[in-house]
Amino acid sequence: MGRSATVTRQTRETCVTVTIDLDGTGRADLHTGIGFFDHMLDGFARHGLFDLTVKCEGDLFVDSHHTIEDTGITLGMAIAKALGDKAGIVRYGSCLLPMDETLALCAVDLGGRPYFVYDAAFASQNCGGMDTQMAREFFYAVSYTAAMNLHLKVLYGENDHHKLEAMFKAFAKALDAATRRDPRIEGVLSTKGSL
Repeated sequence: MGRSATVTRQTRETCVTVTIDLDGTGRADLHTGIGFFDHMLDGFARHGLFDLTVKCEGDLFVDSHHTIEDTGITLGMAIAKALGDKAGIVRYGSCLLPMDETLALCAVDLGGRPYFVYDAAFASQNCGGMDTQMAREFFYAVSYTAAMNLHLKVLYGENDHHKLEAMFKAFAKALDAATRRDPRIEGVLSTKGSL
């Protein structure tokens, strides 16, 4: 049974459609209107081996906030929908990812309870047309709509591009690990009996 989902979310600020296949090959078709953000999402898809399509029409004449946050909300909803009842998944995943001088850590629990911890600082307000503050808003939105624990930390680094890219790729690897199926797991991996 395939683990893919398409979600569309429309507000007065944005119209976002996300399709994700958790068992993909890393193909991406991304159109958010923010080139650097598309680059980050491409890294997420490729390194998580997710097939990902994102189409967003947002109020970029205001700024990037609504586009990036609403894409995160919609992506989280699509991840949750694609996971279904979560039967047989490993549930936990983590990654310590180097990107040149930068080292980023990501840990994920798909246990159905949203919680977000974030520790990253940037030298500049902007990187490639993306507001660096929006990385936090994006990951927060994903974690809460997907109902996952998500912990992200840049342990060290100097280049903002490397820091952002390391976080997106570490999240991809951690999520890929957490969504993997293990034939030894019957039902869901929880003492509660449900996730």
